[in-house]
Amino acid sequence: MTLAANRIVAGDGVASWNLAGPGVTWPGLAALATALLLGLHPRRPWLRLAGAALGLAGLVWLLAGGASALLDGAGEYARVSPGAGFWCLLIVLALLMADALAVLSPRPLIKASLLIVAASLLAVLLGSGALVDLSIMQEFASRKDAFADATLRHLGLSFGSLIAAAALGLPLGMLCHRREALRRATLPVLSFLQTIPSLAMFGIMIPLLGWVGDNVPGAQAFGIAGIGFAPAFLALVLYSLLPVVANTVAGLQGTPPATREAARGMGMTARQLLLRVELPIGLPIILTGIRIVLVQNIGLAVIAGLIGGGGFGTFVFQGLNQTATDLILLGALPTVAMALTAAIVMDILVALTRPLPESAT
Repeated sequence: MTLAANRIVAGDGVASWNLAGPGVTWPGLAALATALLLGLHPRRPWLRLAGAALGLAGLVWLLAGGASALLDGAGEYARVSPGAGFWCLLIVLALLMADALAVLSPRPLIKASLLIVAASLLAVLLGSGALVDLSIMQEFASRKDAFADATLRHLGLSFGSLIAAAALGLPLGMLCHRREALRRATLPVLSFLQTIPSLAMFGIMIPLLGWVGDNVPGAQAFGIAGIGFAPAFLALVLYSLLPVVANTVAGLQGTPPATREAARGMGMTARQLLLRVELPIGLPIILTGIRIVLVQNIGLAVIAGLIGGGGFGTFVFQGLNQTATDLILLGALPTVAMALTAAIVMDILVALTRPLPESAT
């Protein structure tokens, strides 16, 4: 951990065995050592998973006990933060957990249960006040209302742009599937949009929507302006179109020719073939495209803070301006957690839409 005189200056590193008394440090260190030893077992993924969970518990134990001990008598403005060793151990434990879950390949319902348990434990931990002495929690305490507003704005940017892209991209993908000429004209254009750097795309939106807001009657009443939510939202929608359209085309074209001919032989119309055969078969690939879009937009929405779009990027750029690392983390960590949760949920949905192997039916 690090102990700093205030929220801006760099802190001094403190080794884990010097955080507090033996009653706090040794149980945490023992949990970490046991976790790393269990992670070395090559053939028991459940041991690696249990070890990773035990190691995370040890890290939390050291954070909770060490923060209060370090702040005791350190001064009114002193701040305590996790050090580089904490983040390295967190990455190692996360990799152990991910490796164990990849080997175990739990079924979708089990994966969903594990996600619910992990989210519940995190909510209980944050609500208990055990980590209230950490600098990032003090940053949060002074910005509760702003954090709630940033959360809603980030969700609006991420999921709103996804819904808009799906509403535009799914029908366009179906048309591209039916008409090769349209597919040849559309996909290169969408691919070009995807190559534009995110900052450049946001910058392009500013003068375009600024002109619309100034010259189109009623545009400003709907929030259309050169900076703010509208340019960020439109840029995210444009970025989202290629994965949605391309995966829709790939999913619909993945129907085996024999299946398509059998459906036509049964007298199905083109619409019935699309709704009853091609869409159900291609749904996992289509949902994979939506998963890509959702995770991508959650990350890109951070940059919206640079043009007044709100979201967690507001804290990231404020922290950069103030050289306040914990304020940066206040925006970065929820973004990572949201993206990770969205990816896992979408993976579960994709797995549920895939047909079961014959041996499992």
